[in-house]
Amino acid sequence: MEQLWAPWRMTYIKKAGSENPQEHPCIFCTFPQEENDVENLILHRGKHAFIILNAYPYSNGHLMITPFRHTASMDDLDDEEMLEMMQLTRVGINLLKESMRPDGFNVGMNLGRVAGAGIADHLHMHVVPRWNGDTNFMTVLADARIIPESLNAVYANLKLILDAGKSD
Repeated sequence: MEQLWAPWRMTYIKKAGSENPQEHPCIFCTFPQEENDVENLILHRGKHAFIILNAYPYSNGHLMITPFRHTASMDDLDDEEMLEMMQLTRVGINLLKESMRPDGFNVGMNLGRVAGAGIADHLHMHVVPRWNGDTNFMTVLADARIIPESLNAVYANLKLILDAGKSD
């Protein structure tokens, strides 16, 4: 059997295995404060929420929409926050349609660690582009993902389209 290398995965495994929340503060809180959007993969900032590329994607273009306010419960969000999250989800989908032309999407939230949330204390909506014949079966069979394009290249392409106003 050939080996498929995913060296970035170890960073995620080490962070996910940490039981000390102070060791790894919430990126959804710290990244927007740093105002280093390119390095932190923040594509767009709204009034109540923002769009960020997932640094450990299931597929190329995997986006997350998250409120600025730190909360794990949808009940804590007011109507304006909820509405903007859904509006930014639509923006993200349209952006990916324009940029990558996927055949479909997985959109949703993992609420709580038991439901698969990697960052369980801060809500976030996943937008995962999918293609007919994509290789997501590799995650099940080989604990590996096939990501054909770098995060920096995906970010640059999506940001170019977003800034041009084509994904509204």
